[in-house]
Amino acid sequence: MTGQAAELRFGYGTNGFANHRLDDALAVLADLGYRGVALTLDHDHLDPFTPDLPRRVAAVQRRLAALGLAVVVETGARYLLDPWHKHAPTLLHDDPALRVEFLRRAVRIGADLGAEAVSFWAGVRPPEVPGSVAWERLVAGCATVCAEAEAAGVPLGFEPEPGMLVEDIAGWRRLRDALGAPSGFGITLDIGHCRCLEPDPVPDCVAAVADHLVNVQIDDMRRGVHEHLEFGTGEIDFPPVLRALADAGYRGLVAVELPRHSHAAPAVAARSLDFLRIAAKGGG
Repeated sequence: MTGQAAELRFGYGTNGFANHRLDDALAVLADLGYRGVALTLDHDHLDPFTPDLPRRVAAVQRRLAALGLAVVVETGARYLLDPWHKHAPTLLHDDPALRVEFLRRAVRIGADLGAEAVSFWAGVRPPEVPGSVAWERLVAGCATVCAEAEAAGVPLGFEPEPGMLVEDIAGWRRLRDALGAPSGFGITLDIGHCRCLEPDPVPDCVAAVADHLVNVQIDDMRRGVHEHLEFGTGEIDFPPVLRALADAGYRGLVAVELPRHSHAAPAVAARSLDFLRIAAKGGG
């Protein structure tokens, strides 16, 4: 992914517009000046299990095209698969079949939408599942998703997530090696997560994975606390981070990830874009 410095394209995650109809959320983001969206497949935002899925996907694709929005597909919906248990089942559970089917559907939806990447993560290891067993399950599940993505021609961005079985860049590297380093198995880098737990400065994290970077989520965060914060309320110095992304030649979306700010989504999205534009010019 390294190369000539790139102009960054800012997007916004639809999980931060949970109280909006998807069509309305897309229109607001386009009107604000965002270049794309990170679309979390969920009950009210393109449910991957709806009976009329092909029609709905086609309608969303037309809407994105009409608004000039690029898209990445995110798969972190909290209660889509199990109304009682957040994110369950994951690839680590005794029966991961529903998660595997969801991820395969996400890949196919991504292909139909022309998505730049489909992003997913490992999940939290269930306490009753030994670490070695959880790792074997993760590798097997990822291999299945990789095969689906290769057939569909869709890049995968695997996201290290604090508290999950793969929570950092080192864990992502180990997983990629276990899969045989497939070319389509990239990384989704959450800038806030880097500040939360990576040992290196955030710009160095960007540079370290630049060749494999297919998706970027951006938010503020504090060291050791996994809480997605509005820009300027955490500890990250953003101009050097954005400069590192541009210098790496990254051309994918840089999408704001504020999943707990839906109550004030339009205002938060407007403030976020203003902040990022200033930071990209070296201010902030």
